[in-house]
Amino acid sequence: MASVLQETLTRLTHKSAVLVEKYEALRSERDALREQLNQELARLKDLQQQCQQLTDENRYLRMARTVATDTDELARYRAMVTQIVRDIDRCIAQLNT
Repeated sequence: MASVLQETLTRLTHKSAVLVEKYEALRSERDALREQLNQELARLKDLQQQCQQLTDENRYLRMARTVATDTDELARYRAMVTQIVRDIDRCIAQLNT
């Protein structure tokens, strides 16, 4: 009877050790996936901001093209719009810090 109990206890101990190992592996994997998700969310946010900036710049360039009558004027407007976008980016960067 004692040997049966001892065998049962040994099996239970072994099974609990296996469960603990699996738990640790899954927890480690979960943490890695959470970190990866956070990185991807940050990347998505950056890409959305970049997309918005490019959309705004495109809109400004279209306005400049309709306002400008010749290529010199168009180049001047493009430079002005580019400078405005840089200023806005600089302001956003200062706000984020």
